[in-house]
Amino acid sequence: MKHFFRKKSSCQVAKDRLKILLISDRVNCSPETMELIKADITKVISKYMKIDAENMDIQINAKGNKSGRGKTPILYANIPILDLHKQT
Repeated sequence: MKHFFRKKSSCQVAKDRLKILLISDRVNCSPETMELIKADITKVISKYMKIDAENMDIQINAKGNKSGRGKTPILYANIPILDLHKQT
């Protein structure tokens, strides 16, 4: 089991930052805002279940809407669940 506070390698940190930058550029959401969103989602979900925060993937993509006028931002979250029951 991976430790939540384990230090990431510099390569992994750079890779994560690049991913966030590319995603934020696509939908006009700053990397700082993306990090805040990820931190908030982690905090809330962790109240109810044990998750693998290091391997979660949060993305905001633009998708065409049904009316055909522009694109709507959509948040996708892939969050590995380690245990459905919160451990106290």
